[in-house]
Amino acid sequence: MKREVFLEEKPLEEAQTGYLRFLRDLGILAPGPMETVPVKESCGRVTAAPVFAVISHPHFHAAAMDGFAVRARRTFGATEQSPLRLQVGEEAFPVDTGDVLPEGCDAVIMVEDTHETEPGVIEITAAVFPYQHVRVMGEDVVATEMLLPANHLIRPVDVGAMLAGGVGTVPVHPRPRVAVIPTGTEVVEPGTPLKPGDIIEFNTPVLGEMVREWGGIPVRYGIVPDDFPALKAAVLRAAAECDVVLLNAGASAGREDFTAAVVRECGSLFAHGVAIKPGKPVVLGAVNRKPFLGIPGYPVSAVLNAELFARPVILAKQGRTVPEREKVNAFLSRRIVSPAGVEEFVRVKLGRIGAKIVATPLGRGAGRLLTLVRADGILRVPRFSEGFEAGSVVPVELLRSRAEIEETIVVIGSHDLALDIIANYLRLRFPEATLSSAHVGSLGGLLALKRGEAHLAGTHLLDEATGEYNVSYVRQYLTGVPAVLVNLSYREQGFIVAPGNPKRINTFNDLVRDDIRFVNRQRGAGTRVLLDFHLRRLGLAPERVTGYQREEYTHLAVAAAVAGGTADVGLGIRAAATALGLDFVPVADERYDLCVLKEYWEGKVGERLRAVLADPEFQAAVLTRGGYDLRDCGRVVYEQG
Repeated sequence: MKREVFLEEKPLEEAQTGYLRFLRDLGILAPGPMETVPVKESCGRVTAAPVFAVISHPHFHAAAMDGFAVRARRTFGATEQSPLRLQVGEEAFPVDTGDVLPEGCDAVIMVEDTHETEPGVIEITAAVFPYQHVRVMGEDVVATEMLLPANHLIRPVDVGAMLAGGVGTVPVHPRPRVAVIPTGTEVVEPGTPLKPGDIIEFNTPVLGEMVREWGGIPVRYGIVPDDFPALKAAVLRAAAECDVVLLNAGASAGREDFTAAVVRECGSLFAHGVAIKPGKPVVLGAVNRKPFLGIPGYPVSAVLNAELFARPVILAKQGRTVPEREKVNAFLSRRIVSPAGVEEFVRVKLGRIGAKIVATPLGRGAGRLLTLVRADGILRVPRFSEGFEAGSVVPVELLRSRAEIEETIVVIGSHDLALDIIANYLRLRFPEATLSSAHVGSLGGLLALKRGEAHLAGTHLLDEATGEYNVSYVRQYLTGVPAVLVNLSYREQGFIVAPGNPKRINTFNDLVRDDIRFVNRQRGAGTRVLLDFHLRRLGLAPERVTGYQREEYTHLAVAAAVAGGTADVGLGIRAAATALGLDFVPVADERYDLCVLKEYWEGKVGERLRAVLADPEFQAAVLTRGGYDLRDCGRVVYEQG
């Protein structure tokens, strides 16, 4: 097959509206023939026609209170000074709420407004007006009244209204069957024993659940290799069996990307390439008079393309439109530089710090699946913008509720595995609360506190002059800012090496050997400060360390580089080495503190943190990671202001 290239880069709005118009002109966007389902099973479906009440509700005059049914006229004149007596069974008839009103009665006296003077006789001290405390026939629903319009998403309360109105079945649009096809010679099913080069196929289960959430029926097909005839056969089969075809991977311009060519040969191609980031190489078209969408294989691109292009199609085939997400204005914590000419979608973490909501960008790689898990919102960078400066007020589309955002504790700074454990136990003890952590290094965390972008920061910065941790840096960078240093742990720092330490790396002098590849932490990280301190002490120039310029933002990322064989050694904590089955050579014990702005330590944030840090189960969970000493966990070791 001839290699495909991008035909164009349509602007996003033009691609979205144009594709729907393209499908509408082909007559394949409208819902299919309506079907009838029992009302009791209709929640979540969409009405294909208006629904009218068959009977009134209530369909008789009913007592609205426990008491006595009477003819209202008979009670006129009753007062406290001149009570009126009524014969039970002749002038007043006992009724319970919901009972049919006896013949000739048109009101109900509440039982608490009556007094039995003698057996069979009640006394009242106030008159009732006609139909007082009565639910008249048709008070709620009148026969022939329209209960629901067409194209209405049926809710639980709608089910009740239809049943009350005597409706037993309801006409609905069919749920579109959406073919979800994974492709790729290197892709394997989850649970398959892995060999180098294999990629677990997790995209289509995600896409399938998104389809289900949007009201469609996902139909997952088997993995199709990167082979044109096989891909063509799979697409034609899916188009014959389903209402929409969603193909994952093979949408780009590589040697084995055949998606656009298949659509050209088997149907009509609307677009190959949209000016967005991530997810540019999307393929939009139709095959066998069925909407066809080919989306990239990287997970962030796949999810974004599905939301932008597949969701409107699936909803339209049910008579629905895409609801807008709630938006908030947030202060951007870091500068975002974006290429001009594309609309970029940046996932962010959110939290309320004082009077403002702060947005912290997450990693922007199209393959970074966990950014989808951790994101609280999406920031759109307009096509002809080159980004936003730090401190800008930007609109963010919420992926979580605003209430959750309000209850989020924001920690920015040094990475530690214990932060994830804090997040878990915080949620266990306070289900409404969340901990959001961003890893920018110890110094970056202190600067974020100074700018009012976090509640607290993780820090382990060594003062080379005194050998003390953190205090001098808080004094220097948070001058005049009331804050406390709360100890989280003491932990072992050392060389993370392959099992058995095959290259015998034991000292900092070994890092300058020609056969050693190092992986570093980012500038401003406490681990980087520790490394530089030892290199200077030994008179070793950083440029002599192969890999000194290679930076990772977490201890686990350093360990992963060693485990993956792209580095021989990195400096990090024992817990990260243990987590990935690596060996560890200790070189230092350090103190890791949480620097908390005092106003938050003395408020709800501090109250929740103290409860978690003192929890024996939390501490046990940290200690099992290895390399931790919690002798001062939760103790304030320094207070400022």
